[in-house]
Amino acid sequence: MTVKLDIDHLRQWIGRSEEATDTVTAQLVKGLRATLFQEVGAPKAGDAAPFTVHWCLAQPVFPMSMLGPDGHPTRGGFLPPVPLPRRMWAGGEIEFFQPLRVGDESTRTSRIVDVQVKTGSTGTLCFVSVEHSISSPRGVAIRERQDIVYREMTTTQATTTKAPPPPPQAQAQHRETYVSDPVLLFRYSALTFNGHRIHYDRDYVTAVEGYPGLIFHGPLQATFIIEMAAKLRGGKAPTKFTYRGVQPLFEGSEFSINANETEAGMELWTANAEGQPTMKGTAVW
Repeated sequence: MTVKLDIDHLRQWIGRSEEATDTVTAQLVKGLRATLFQEVGAPKAGDAAPFTVHWCLAQPVFPMSMLGPDGHPTRGGFLPPVPLPRRMWAGGEIEFFQPLRVGDESTRTSRIVDVQVKTGSTGTLCFVSVEHSISSPRGVAIRERQDIVYREMTTTQATTTKAPPPPPQAQAQHRETYVSDPVLLFRYSALTFNGHRIHYDRDYVTAVEGYPGLIFHGPLQATFIIEMAAKLRGGKAPTKFTYRGVQPLFEGSEFSINANETEAGMELWTANAEGQPTMKGTAVW
């Protein structure tokens, strides 16, 4: 059954803004490096943090009494009260100007820029776009547009939708492979103070949301892609990275991070064990 949304009411949230501050600590950098399979080291004041450390900073904190059944805060407040139960990152765009460093006090200013309702193969979809500006004492470090999608709850497994054909293995000029271990997902949820149960509660994600297993975070996939792209360019982050989710990536299997050089920059994607892309992105320098 398709849910009818009051789009005029939801669009009243466009223009709302909020601001939050946090500090990049050495302990946070160590935890994120470890989660990204990087050398942990002994970060000290002034050392550059991983490029997407801002996703770990100043996350909203709500009392347990204000959480919904999925582990997210109850609807309303800064984000519009979209009455659709499933929520995921659909994609976005990030511009990198300078790295955040250990000891920086970071300020994030966020503003809702669009709310759109569409109809897809799974029913009603609501897309909320949020712009963020992240600054350090040296000025703007990152600008970002984040696209969030809200979906209906379906009675069929989410994996019944036809997956796009995988890129032939030979097409990837650069590839790294890892295993989507549940501990990896739990660590990233902890680093980002993300209570969304689809990432750590197997009973919930299978019995309530109908997925076959825990779901790999969209931001974590994007983080792996960005780190790989930077490594291929001598440690320099792209000036702009645009990405979108293609299909869920689940726990317990090997996944790959892939890159191809192009005239404009790089095409990048993550893929599951079958080689099917789960997130696609482009990077330019």
